[in-house]
Amino acid sequence: MPDNPLTIAEIDRRIAVLRDNLRQLVEQAAGSSGAADEERVSQRIAEQQADLDLLIKQREGFSQTKS
Repeated sequence: MPDNPLTIAEIDRRIAVLRDNLRQLVEQAAGSSGAADEERVSQRIAEQQADLDLLIKQREGFSQTKS
């Protein structure tokens, strides 16, 4: 994540991208075979989910300060 503040529109765009990435990774995980593939996809899902959680938290904070 960059140190510069994001606008709410940029946060929303990044959230949408991460949600799409997660959907694609879940589909990929369902079709993958082999422990190495599954581990790699699981790790990527965890990373994407952590990024999504952080952005959602930032968005909630942004919304609260603007209320």
